[in-house]
Amino acid sequence: MIVKCATISLLILTALSVTSVASSTPPDMDKRIAIMIASYPDTLWKAENNKIFFRNGNAAVIINDGREKSHEQKLEHGDVTDSLEQIYPAGPCSTHSGPNFEPGRIRSDALFKGMYGQTPSQVEANLVSVRWFGQILRVNRINGANKALERVHAELQNYPQWRHFLTPSAGVFNWRKVAGQTNLSVHSFGVAVDINPKFADYWRWRRRRSRSQAVSSPNRYPLELIYIFEKHGFIWGGRWDHYDTMHFEYRPELLAIGKRARVGACGIP
Repeated sequence: MIVKCATISLLILTALSVTSVASSTPPDMDKRIAIMIASYPDTLWKAENNKIFFRNGNAAVIINDGREKSHEQKLEHGDVTDSLEQIYPAGPCSTHSGPNFEPGRIRSDALFKGMYGQTPSQVEANLVSVRWFGQILRVNRINGANKALERVHAELQNYPQWRHFLTPSAGVFNWRKVAGQTNLSVHSFGVAVDINPKFADYWRWRRRRSRSQAVSSPNRYPLELIYIFEKHGFIWGGRWDHYDTMHFEYRPELLAIGKRARVGACGIP
């Protein structure tokens, strides 16, 4: 398998500086891909000859296209390797986002289309209802994303003092491109949820800080609330340099890779 070794090494070092904790031997790219396949057992079959094969018979997806890319190019044309380079730090603590440190924001559109649907109608055919604090959200049942959100809801019911942060939700399914980019939002696949936007902070809404700074992204949601999402497979957009604090998306592979790498927001998990 072709691996962009220099780029990956740089990004691993960035992850270590951001979280300050990691094992001495984070999983290599082959191991990360194996973890990803294990995280989506209903849809991903195997990795072979630089391709990911699907159980549903969809066309295989290239793992590594062999091209060196800038961060912006990875955001718009990321392959599977690009999407797994940065290690996500979970935990009920804030993290310091250095320039362009945003694990999970880089994604492979081809991989998500292969798992969840090539068109809005294909995705909509697999949306099911999930109760959410007086609302009904339409969430994709593929890969158990709906069940994962149900588990989040069940645990959050133990914290009625947080309800105003959670509802009204700004929604789940919305087939659209990421603002200012050409790639699709994860909302397009019905596996991302935005909680109450009244308390949200979003990088486009604020004047950009100096690019040399590594500071905590603004946040008005309880860190313990965020960690409940993370425990059930959802990453948080508030850990990105280009932050979106109301945004959570179902990315169990990134949580599993972070755990294997022993990277955490609060220290070694």
